[in-house]
Amino acid sequence: MSLTLLYGGTFDPVHAGHLAVARAARAALGADVAFLPAADPPHRPPPGASALQRARMLDLAITGEPGLRVDRRELERAGPSYTVETLRGLRAQIGPDAPLAWLVGADAFRGLPTWHDWSELLALAHFVVAVRPGHDLEALPPDLEAACAGRWTEDPAALRAAPAGALFRLDMPLHPASATELRQRLRDGQGDGGWLAPAVRDYIAVRSLYAGQGRPGGV
Repeated sequence: MSLTLLYGGTFDPVHAGHLAVARAARAALGADVAFLPAADPPHRPPPGASALQRARMLDLAITGEPGLRVDRRELERAGPSYTVETLRGLRAQIGPDAPLAWLVGADAFRGLPTWHDWSELLALAHFVVAVRPGHDLEALPPDLEAACAGRWTEDPAALRAAPAGALFRLDMPLHPASATELRQRLRDGQGDGGWLAPAVRDYIAVRSLYAGQGRPGGV
């Protein structure tokens, strides 16, 4: 059975590091990757670009790339972009037996106990955890460590053999791209360091995104 693989985040803006994670997951799991830009991330400060702008930058970044797409469901839903609500909706849509996985970085995964209704997440989906050097999965919070016990697998086929509940470690090479640093570079007029797709770089420049404290409108 095919695996539905989702990659959520603010993508503010989408950069080479995000694309590297998606491509690695696509290759390791043999599955298409759907980027899900968050409309209203409840656990983070307001994004520097609007939800529609961030989604449009994703469109531009993956144009012509097979196996990558953008899913706007969180932009179309009212209320905060809680991952558990997204997964509940998807589970209702695809059925109880279809394999479903959520792709996340190691730092975000370590903070899982702070997510809304986090204890339900592993009953709704598998988790694919992208791990870079220096961002390992040791010393997880006790509640998360207990929830992870017996769930780790090195076999991609295990994610297709069950609808949810497994954890897959996706080892990544070290990549310098950071959305926080990138926004600061753009504010300071230092350029993007080669971290942006050319079409995304042009989109940001035309709209003066990240150049100041304001958030220009328009898509």
